[in-house]
Amino acid sequence: MTTVTERPGATAPAADAAPASDVEPASGLLPDGVGPGSERAATFVVRVEGTRRTAAGITSYELVPVGGGTLPAWSVGSHLDVHLHSGVVRQYSLCSDPSDLSHYRIGVLEVVDGRGGSREVHRELRAGVELTVSAPRNNFELEDAEKYVFVAGGIGITPMLAMAREVQRAGKPWRLVYAARSNDHFAFLAELMEFGGENVVLVPQDVAGHPDLAAVVAGSTGAQVYCCGPGGLMNALTGLMEDAGRADDLHLELFAPAPVAVATDGSGGFTLALTASGLEVEVGADETALEAIRRAGVDHPSSCEMGFCGTCEVRVVDGEVDHRDDLYTEAERATGGCMLVCVSRALSAKLAIDV
Repeated sequence: MTTVTERPGATAPAADAAPASDVEPASGLLPDGVGPGSERAATFVVRVEGTRRTAAGITSYELVPVGGGTLPAWSVGSHLDVHLHSGVVRQYSLCSDPSDLSHYRIGVLEVVDGRGGSREVHRELRAGVELTVSAPRNNFELEDAEKYVFVAGGIGITPMLAMAREVQRAGKPWRLVYAARSNDHFAFLAELMEFGGENVVLVPQDVAGHPDLAAVVAGSTGAQVYCCGPGGLMNALTGLMEDAGRADDLHLELFAPAPVAVATDGSGGFTLALTASGLEVEVGADETALEAIRRAGVDHPSSCEMGFCGTCEVRVVDGEVDHRDDLYTEAERATGGCMLVCVSRALSAKLAIDV
């Protein structure tokens, strides 16, 4: 293990920022039996077997199947939808070992000024508590490569922990640059040291500043680069990789979907017909379809409101959808059968949905 103790000349945005809007990296499953790809939407009940504080503000939760047995298989990079007792759904990376299906493990950063999901996890989940989770879903798969470089910022270590363990087991070269606010904010350190400490570079921001991403790019020739962390960290690394002509070697796990420019001159508006309610509502260029639905007096369900979880999914009756979610596959989008009204919009002047 190497710990950086002096501030490098190169700079990058803060490494230990909270996940955007109190969500983990993008992922989600549709509710049971709903919409395209509903075979992915299996949910089941697990029990919290134990909890452990792994760093300042970060607690890990071990989840086991109720009644014993094993849990569904998963691959490194996967996430769970966790259905909290309040009705909120949040997505968290699996950071346990996929070869051991006796339990799942997630790590959760408490975001004090977030939307409440992580606070509920930290305050309500204790040993013995049962809750519903989805089958694991993977939008951040580990590709086969000769060698790997991992860059983690703060809670972004969770998917990287499982990836590094997998690569170590395969006997392939790897390196992890792990940045956090201070030494107290590095999670799962003992575990990392146990299987690959010589490959880990720690960058505590309070004494070392930001990670030298230019050096990371220069030293990663021939490697696939995986990054999970705050948007500023990933944007900086993306720019450097693009400048080096290596954008295809970079893989990101987002805390939030990429921002989409919304027209503000009125050209982005459309008419939304709510066929089940017998209503029509104009969706402004600066509001979401979900906001317009609620403005029309329809109390439509939602959870993440970022295109991850599928709670707000509706069936499309007529019209062309501008899909902006991070849930559907391209094949599912091509059918045009459903949409997530929290983020997606219309390409046609009018869109009819079964609401």
